[in-house]
Amino acid sequence: MSPTPTASRPNTSGTTADGKTARSPHTGGPHPTSAVAATLIVVARRVGTALLTVLLASFFVFFAVQALPGDVAQQLLGQDATPDAVAALRETLGLDQNVWVRYGQWLLGAAHGDFGVSLVSGLPVGPDLLIAFRNSMLIALPAMIVGVTLSLTLGVIAGVRRGRPSDHAISLISLVVMSVPEFMVATVLVLLFAIALPIFPAVVLRGQDATVAELLPSIWLPVIVLTLAMAAYIVRTARSSTIDVMASEFVTTAELKGLSTRQVVWRHAVPSALLPTLNVVALNVAWLLGGVVVVENVFNYPGMGKLMLESVFNRDLPTIQAIAVVSALVYVVCNLAADLIALALDPRLRTRRKARS
Repeated sequence: MSPTPTASRPNTSGTTADGKTARSPHTGGPHPTSAVAATLIVVARRVGTALLTVLLASFFVFFAVQALPGDVAQQLLGQDATPDAVAALRETLGLDQNVWVRYGQWLLGAAHGDFGVSLVSGLPVGPDLLIAFRNSMLIALPAMIVGVTLSLTLGVIAGVRRGRPSDHAISLISLVVMSVPEFMVATVLVLLFAIALPIFPAVVLRGQDATVAELLPSIWLPVIVLTLAMAAYIVRTARSSTIDVMASEFVTTAELKGLSTRQVVWRHAVPSALLPTLNVVALNVAWLLGGVVVVENVFNYPGMGKLMLESVFNRDLPTIQAIAVVSALVYVVCNLAADLIALALDPRLRTRRKARS
């Protein structure tokens, strides 16, 4: 008698024909597509937060400038101006319109790179702002490259050699640099390298019309001041982060496996120690790129910081608004870059965000 044929049933035991456990895509196992989607969601949220931050910054900057006491038209024409002349200038500048209408027009123009016309020169704000930003970049980029590289290296060395003479020396120097104001460091450098040893120019004699070639001999003292001011904070943060990481379990495990100290530090400890330091690096880089008011004015350097002080003194409202928004944009972009780098270095951040959502 032939065996009775049985109907084919789906395998619900969770095993395959060879006895191995099968993983269904619906059982919560890892899936590459879901990981990419989670990363894209996190990135989209960060970008959206950055755009919202810039929008709020533009809002507060515009209305804070508008709330300043006094009449801009009266100040531009002087106290002897007639009421008719003041009213005509207010109409020309658009100051007679509703403040919300002016904010909308200014925001629309700023989105297209048009920040209005300077009340002092009568020329568009954009070209002067671009030149000032270029000049600030001339001293910010070398300070950023040297400062970040040097400070991270010194911070890691101090953290790895905790309690040793090199750690004490690095910590002491960074603490002293943090305690001394930038204008004092700049003054000492001018006395040493511009007066006692006339190696570098003390101040910049040209204004906004100076070319890059004309500014190059004068950038080195400001670069040194900015490098010292920025590196001190990063050294302290990198040292503390390295100490915490070196005391963690995975570093101990790597040492027990027989890895050399160099491999343990640079392959395992440093990538983890960089994560808490990224935000400090981003803030210091934004501080550099946004234009440093004190340093640029000590050296009479024609960057964004000096342009901002001149605009405040002359009450050039369109220029003040443009500088403030560009500075806010620089801060937001630097912090966004730090967040994205942290996401790339530590996938756990994406997992945590996905679990919360």
